[in-house]
Amino acid sequence: MKHGKKYVDSVKAYDQSKAYEPAEAIKIVIAGAKAKFDETVELHARLGVDPRHADQQVRGVVVLPHGTGKTLRVLAICKGVKADEATAAGADFVGAEEMVQKIQGGWFDYDVVVTTPDMMGQVGRLGKVLGPKGLMPTPKTGTVTMDVTKAIKDIKAGKVEYRVDKTAIIHCPVGKASFGAEKLGDNLETLMDAIIKAKPAAAKGTYLKSVYLTSTMGPGVRMNVKM
Repeated sequence: MKHGKKYVDSVKAYDQSKAYEPAEAIKIVIAGAKAKFDETVELHARLGVDPRHADQQVRGVVVLPHGTGKTLRVLAICKGVKADEATAAGADFVGAEEMVQKIQGGWFDYDVVVTTPDMMGQVGRLGKVLGPKGLMPTPKTGTVTMDVTKAIKDIKAGKVEYRVDKTAIIHCPVGKASFGAEKLGDNLETLMDAIIKAKPAAAKGTYLKSVYLTSTMGPGVRMNVKM
């Protein structure tokens, strides 16, 4: 794969064989984010777990102190008082059965779906449609709840979901390059703490096998994280 001049210059600016302390890694990643748009800074962590086993799944949500730099569009599927609460909390789309039908018709102009337990009988039918896109609401991530106000406000404030994929890697945004080192450092620390606390009891040996920080178009920088 051939890389552009900006990417090549970024690679030359640091030692790829070295694992950097988080604060230094953040500075390198910011310096390497040379695209014309505000690049997203991402964490990629390889874990010492076997995702094929249910007791070694790593998944959760965390509210980043400085948000992600992206405003997510929230669809709230609820009715009555809860629909009013969702609207007041800032949901972009609110509805009940008509929203389920709209989704079945191929509508996906939203980033997160929040619903109440009483609507899961209908929302559950959307599993085959929303599941592959990572949009299916679930109690584990706080998107199936009676407290729709908190769920929506957390999402708008910068709540992110982290989950291990089939190859035992977590990919998760930390913020935008324009945030600067201090804010990215706060977000990174919050995310890493959450991932470490989520270590399954069944996981043996080294939990954090390798952790990289990268920007959308820049090279990955290995971080020195011991556990």
